[in-house]
Amino acid sequence: MTAMPHRTWMSVEEYFELDRNSKDARYEYIDGHVRMLAGRTLNHSTISLNIASLLLGLLRGGPCHVYNADAKVRLSESRYVLPDVSVSCDERDRGEIDVVHSPRVIIEVISPSTEGYDRGEKFAHYRKCSTIQEYVLISTQYPSIEVFKRTKNPFWTYHIFEMGDDVALISIDVHFAVTDVYENVIFPSAESSEPK
Repeated sequence: MTAMPHRTWMSVEEYFELDRNSKDARYEYIDGHVRMLAGRTLNHSTISLNIASLLLGLLRGGPCHVYNADAKVRLSESRYVLPDVSVSCDERDRGEIDVVHSPRVIIEVISPSTEGYDRGEKFAHYRKCSTIQEYVLISTQYPSIEVFKRTKNPFWTYHIFEMGDDVALISIDVHFAVTDVYENVIFPSAESSEPK
């Protein structure tokens, strides 16, 4: 089954069928609408692999598990997304199932084409999922890691980390260096990459 661009609505069952049968594309599902995800650059792939590897090592032997962008995350009955990295500490999110139901940490690697969505609409969906305690945005354009931490609903705190800093993810009790996340990443030229 392929995506049907003329359709404006799809059931959850149809979305799962599309996802199972799609070999070359990845899709998210929000309230009946399917969104095809953009391709990824090598920097995006490197950063995603670096952060997933760091967390995998730091969480090894504990109750929390790290998932890459292949793992669908259920935000509600009508919202399924594919974050770059997710962490769940719920033992039910393991094994042969194909959806993470209780994400605790969500990480998105942002690029110019995805930044607006990841900061805006997608973050709004993440905020409504009560199990998510921290939302992390990692830039591909310059060394910057932003962490949003849930405090009391509806409040979140904001922390930014740059080269030389250590990032703390309190909800899963880990710390890591920004430099480790950006290992082997080549940034665009300074003129085009600095935040404005």
